[in-house]
Amino acid sequence: MEIEIKEHVRFSVALNEKINSLFEHYPSEHKKSALLPALHFAQAEYGWLSSQVMDEVAALLNIKPIEVYEVASFYTMFHLKPVGKHVLEICRTGPCCLGGAEELITYIETKLGIHVGETSADGLFTLKTVECLASCGSAPVLQIGPDYTYHEHLDIEKIDLLIEKLASK
Repeated sequence: MEIEIKEHVRFSVALNEKINSLFEHYPSEHKKSALLPALHFAQAEYGWLSSQVMDEVAALLNIKPIEVYEVASFYTMFHLKPVGKHVLEICRTGPCCLGGAEELITYIETKLGIHVGETSADGLFTLKTVECLASCGSAPVLQIGPDYTYHEHLDIEKIDLLIEKLASK
């Protein structure tokens, strides 16, 4: 049995200030209301949310770590393990699947040599599936993080161009 040794994470002064500034927007007895934006800020600084990072968010919000883990693991926008430079998030709900999303997912897996939830060997791409990206009329849809740009009406040719462009960045 392998035991994980947790190292304490210390947020930068800037990150602490950003999270603390959130408290101005919520009643003092409801610091937990700042949880989602705090997680976004922490992920932007670290690239993903390790248990140590989530523990530090919990401490700042004066809540239990499990409360942070529950939220972070529920939303697909939070990364609970390291991700590639470019996170390809393809919608997998009904309209996108009817438009060919499942075939595109299989194509991307083959092209990059990974499966959903994995990162390419070169560290450039992570492939994720997500629930509705709210662009059903232009399905299938993909968003690319970390800047979360949308790409609509996708087909294999457009996927090839996107991957080629991202690989050259």
